[in-house]
Amino acid sequence: MEVGVERRGNARVIAVKGRIDHLNASAFHEQLTPHLQHCRSNGDGIVLDLSALDYISSAGLRIFMMAAKQARAQGGRIAVAQMQALVQEIFEISHFHLVYEIFTTTDEAVAALNRQPETAGT
Repeated sequence: MEVGVERRGNARVIAVKGRIDHLNASAFHEQLTPHLQHCRSNGDGIVLDLSALDYISSAGLRIFMMAAKQARAQGGRIAVAQMQALVQEIFEISHFHLVYEIFTTTDEAVAALNRQPETAGT
């Protein structure tokens, strides 16, 4: 598994390549944690670019669930983009498509996270 990070506006794009399974889920968690600390209201959003993620196991899904809970508790947003067919199927079977904002492209996800929330009454 390889992880790359790129800043795009108020979003951190975290690209994951390879597999996330029981052998490397804790390493993925360690690499994701510093970015989650900035994923809060008025902070950075996170886009998980999964275009090069070939497989995710239940151990990897556990890390994704913990990340979603932490971001939500902090008022932050995480989006998922460009899932390969197998990973998308795993997300749907596990109902993670109900937990995360899912986008077809990374650009769409970044644009959504960079949009300022509308003020009530305007």
